[in-house]
Amino acid sequence: MTRLRPGGGTATPGHVDPPRYGHLQRLTDRTGVFEHARYDVPRRAHGYCVDDVARALLVTVRAPEQTDIVRGMTATYLGFLGSAVGPSGLAHNRMDVDGLWTDEASVGDWWGRTVWATGIASVHAVDPSTRRAAAAVFDRAAQRDAIALHTVAFAVLGAGPVLLAAPSHLAARRILERFAAMLPVDPGSAWPWPEDRLRYANGSVAEAVIVTGRALNDRAIVDRGLSMLRFLLQTETRSGHLSVTGTEGRGPAEVEAQFDQQPIEVAAIGDACVAAFAATGDPAFIDGVRLAWAWFEGDNDSGIPMIDLETGAGFDGLETTGRNLNRGAESTLAALATWQLARRFLSLSAA
Repeated sequence: MTRLRPGGGTATPGHVDPPRYGHLQRLTDRTGVFEHARYDVPRRAHGYCVDDVARALLVTVRAPEQTDIVRGMTATYLGFLGSAVGPSGLAHNRMDVDGLWTDEASVGDWWGRTVWATGIASVHAVDPSTRRAAAAVFDRAAQRDAIALHTVAFAVLGAGPVLLAAPSHLAARRILERFAAMLPVDPGSAWPWPEDRLRYANGSVAEAVIVTGRALNDRAIVDRGLSMLRFLLQTETRSGHLSVTGTEGRGPAEVEAQFDQQPIEVAAIGDACVAAFAATGDPAFIDGVRLAWAWFEGDNDSGIPMIDLETGAGFDGLETTGRNLNRGAESTLAALATWQLARRFLSLSAA
């Protein structure tokens, strides 16, 4: 397909420009990242959430171009997550625009994403002080246990790299072993998924299985995660492009295209394919990254771009007749995360 370059014109085949973080900067203030936007204007009255700040920390830590602006955003996001996690490891999720937490601290998906983001930052952040600060938040949060599959899967994505870097880290190992025990013994060949429906962040579940197998040195678990990912790609590819599960979920008999498709689903597939490539060295998995980036560029069920290449903003949902024109944090961060993968794995200039 033809890809538009920022500023007009068409992209050279095999070239992906560096990601642009202008809209993420617009969503970010000294406290955190605003959750929602009306078109491209932050809806400040809606405040912040840990879910999105954790996603934002992942994006800035993984940014190959560590500019002063990117490093400043990393410090903001890490500070926000540090304030969200109390001494007991329970985590708040929602903060109002005045800086007050509006919920009770507990263990939910936001806790899992905090473990994920701080685990990655503790291992991969460029700045040593950032790594130390992230490790302190990870260690507090990792005291807790969660019971929901998706919540634990998110935590695994941070605990896996921590355990690989520090094999004696008991809390990280416990998270991974807990997740492995949650997987059904025999998922069946017709529907090889650990749940009765595809729900949300499905790529992250498959990625978590792969990460668990690698960190625990269990090839059978790795192979199971790879099989899950292949199943997901087969189920969510239509006419050569991604057609991801919509917000209502998908069961075994539901094969038609679904809407409202969320960018976070596409980003999760891209991340899972990179994990599969790391586990196998099989370049076929890079095709999944290509499919994910193409979805954002417009190769999707509605044939419309889901990213603004000028600003890095992601649109909030793919509909039958087009796209949701709001550009909130979750969608923008999904678009940027996928752009980073495309720049790393698809661009000839990055080779």
